[in-house]
Amino acid sequence: MTIALFAMLVLLGGCRSRSVHIPQPGDGAEFDIVETRNLSSERRHLIEISREWMGTPYKYAASEKGRGTDCSGMVLEVYLECLSLELPRNSAKQAEYCKKISRKDVKPGDLVFFATGSDPEVVSHVGIMLDDDNFIHASSSKGVCISRLSNPYYTRTLRRFGRVPGLK
Repeated sequence: MTIALFAMLVLLGGCRSRSVHIPQPGDGAEFDIVETRNLSSERRHLIEISREWMGTPYKYAASEKGRGTDCSGMVLEVYLECLSLELPRNSAKQAEYCKKISRKDVKPGDLVFFATGSDPEVVSHVGIMLDDDNFIHASSSKGVCISRLSNPYYTRTLRRFGRVPGLK
């Protein structure tokens, strides 16, 4: 039902200048989605395409919208579809590929990297920033969803932000 509600909000919201609220299953929270009107066309397209992945189930080593994906697979496919840029396949290599940027320089469409595995220094998860706190990613427990950097888990595992070369 959440996916249907999301699709209806996106279709009805179209080019409006307000934010859309998307409740996340199980946490009772609402998330403001970035206002895309003032973004470059590239960044706006990245956000629009990443939204289309919402609800895709998690599947390790997959990257098929609506059928199954892992975090780096979703990021790879979004950038390929939007900008014809081919990123490396895993999150650690994507982090190496990107230009490191500070939190204050992050824009919607930039990437955020986490160390969620057994080694707290090795990047093992990636998401696409939607605004200064919200990001979209493929969660192993929830599938593609929106989470907040201010969540203590993500605050603790955050390692860096990155900008894909060629993104304006």
